[in-house]
Amino acid sequence: MTTTLPAPPRSAPAPGLGLARSLLRLHRSALWCWLLLVVALAAAMLWAYGPGYETAAADVQEQCRTDIEACHFPGGPWLSRYSATVAFTTLVVSFLPLLVAAWAGAALVGRELENGTAHLAWTQSVSPARWLAAKLAVPALFVTVGAALLVPLHRLMWNGGGDLLWTDWFDAYGFRSNGPVALAYALCGLAVGVLAGLLTGRTLPALGVAVTVMFAITQLGDQYRPSMWPTVTVTGARSLSLPDQALQLDRGVITDDGLRIGNNMACSDADGSVADLRSCLAHSDLADVWATFHPRSHFWPLQLTESGIVLAVAALAATAAFVLLHRRTAAVGAAV
Repeated sequence: MTTTLPAPPRSAPAPGLGLARSLLRLHRSALWCWLLLVVALAAAMLWAYGPGYETAAADVQEQCRTDIEACHFPGGPWLSRYSATVAFTTLVVSFLPLLVAAWAGAALVGRELENGTAHLAWTQSVSPARWLAAKLAVPALFVTVGAALLVPLHRLMWNGGGDLLWTDWFDAYGFRSNGPVALAYALCGLAVGVLAGLLTGRTLPALGVAVTVMFAITQLGDQYRPSMWPTVTVTGARSLSLPDQALQLDRGVITDDGLRIGNNMACSDADGSVADLRSCLAHSDLADVWATFHPRSHFWPLQLTESGIVLAVAALAATAAFVLLHRRTAAVGAAV
């Protein structure tokens, strides 16, 4: 007689992996929406980089051939479609942090606290800390992958169409879409949204708080960006002819006493020659002129510096979320 040996027990999935699967299953609609958004934006950017740009450029060249004045104010349906696509994709990428914050605050945390599903999960072998870690880690992975695809494509589109876009490297929306700062703001939106959800414990208030705070953070970044990296100051004739695509921050004069007066355009109409500038200064009783600016080479230092600051804010928000959750669950446990 043969004895049938029992089948070896199946190994249970790792707790962290099971929690991640549960999170993906619960928010699968949001995951599909995110994937569709990334694919749609990527397709639009590739179109703008390739056939969209080529058709618009050919349209502009044809207009210049038939009407010289049209070269200064080109138009046409293809240029309009190209410009609209670039503007739309840039706006969406630059404001993705607000979308992430709204979803994280309302659906990821606020709704579960409001419905009580979070408290149910904490009683079923999932600690609050592990629950919150999964809420941050799993969406952060998909946000990072999406940004890693969209940012290079946006830079490709942006740099490839420079002659048709008439935009500068320091444009607020373009700057937030052309480098690692886009990912930093998106992760910050996730952390801020989670913290807002824990603070309010309700869906709609968490959405409002998360979007408001994240919008304020992006606006502060736009406002204080020029001061995040040392500027370049030049005097004399060099201040009258700054490098191409330089972000001029201030321009002024230097009196005979050595006093610098900003926002003063005296002698700014000189032709840039030393002789003409000296003549203007002599007639104005001034010693020199100066200008402060950021050259185009400061793009990456500003990107990296701002990314570090925003990631520090994200880390503070995530830490505050863990501290808040620990205090609340500890208080509830002590009460029980």
